Amino acid sequence: MAEQSSAQHELATLIVDSLNLETVTADQIDPDAPLFGGDLGLDSIDALEIALAVSKRYGFQLRSDNPENRKIFTSLRTLSEHVEQHRAV
Repeated sequence: MAEQSSAQHELATLIVDSLNLETVTADQIDPDAPLFGGDLGLDSIDALEIALAVSKRYGFQLRSDNPENRKIFTSLRTLSEHVEQHRAV
């Protein structure tokens, strides 16, 4: 498993907390593993929850009609990169 950056760990913690994941800790989320259809077992409702949590924490919207969503939500790494590029300073 690849090591998480501090930004990835912060985002992983947000995901675990916002989804109330009881069987996974933030440290256990591999930055390169698929967020959906993988070991986490996340679904489209979870994607909405993550988008809401990200908008509250980082001050920008992850829009459901964004054609890049499939790429953005591929993994913790891709989501973290997107957040870092768009977060309000």
